[in-house]
Amino acid sequence: MDATILGFLLLDGLQNGVVYGLLALSLVLVFAVTRVILVPIGELLMFAPLSLVWLLEGKLPGTLWLALALGLAWALLSRGRGALLPLLGTAGLGLLFLLARGVPPLAYPAVVLLVVYLGVATYRVFFQPMREATVLAFLIMAVGLHVAYMGLGLVFFGPEQFRPEPLLRGEVVVGLSWQGVLVLLFALLAVLGLYLFFRLSLFGKALLAAAENRLGARLSGIPPEEAGMVAFGIASLLAGLSGLLLAPLINAAYFMGFMLGLKGFVAAILGGLSSYPMALLGALLVGFFESFTSFYASAYKEALVFLLLVPALFYQSLRARAVEE
Repeated sequence: MDATILGFLLLDGLQNGVVYGLLALSLVLVFAVTRVILVPIGELLMFAPLSLVWLLEGKLPGTLWLALALGLAWALLSRGRGALLPLLGTAGLGLLFLLARGVPPLAYPAVVLLVVYLGVATYRVFFQPMREATVLAFLIMAVGLHVAYMGLGLVFFGPEQFRPEPLLRGEVVVGLSWQGVLVLLFALLAVLGLYLFFRLSLFGKALLAAAENRLGARLSGIPPEEAGMVAFGIASLLAGLSGLLLAPLINAAYFMGFMLGLKGFVAAILGGLSSYPMALLGALLVGFFESFTSFYASAYKEALVFLLLVPALFYQSLRARAVEE
């Protein structure tokens, strides 16, 4: 290996690592607040660029009808005055998509809002009614939603791969495009924004309190249900924006989100599903490890990446046993 190949591998690992890091941060946030492992986050990530391609072609994507259906289910579950928010959200989202068909610049915020609405509605319809369930029950529901959303993605968008136009064209250096730089900048801004949100804003501190102690937060007047909706909304926002920035580099297809989400999950596990800095470091480790294994053993790179779970889970089991003793 010479210096040129090493540089390519490091750039590739860094670019992949920051994407996995955003997904890992989203998974840690959602798990800390709700005890839900958000398995379908990869599908939410892919829904954004796929919906964008459809909308720019003047067609309403099937994900819009999914969001409208979940919004109506949310309204039925809420009833009374609580049904006003999902009804207004459903009407506003439908109107925005109708406008975006004739105004292409509106397509980008429209699909981001669509993914955020899908994430929040998913929590309200499927997870909040079972808020007293065990982590295993949440996991079973999350896996079921992953299978359902991936199947719906195939129905809505077909088996083809799509590559949206990049926001920035050209290359900075060989192996690093301006779009890749945009991904890196977004990752840095997202990490900084989350840090400032949790450390400086009252709402962020309330979210941390709900993540630390649900009963204590409830006694302090912080509703865990609303905290869960906010956590799902932030995670969906990160997933949607990441998907829009990443799709011009890797293509977008209904089945591609699962592997991205799974690698984000590996990074979150490396961080113990509790530490944001450790999850980010774990994501960078996964990115670099994947990059170098693809060079030395490309046929086994996916298996080798997932093998990172073994020592991480072994360490977590030893740590849990030490705490119990």
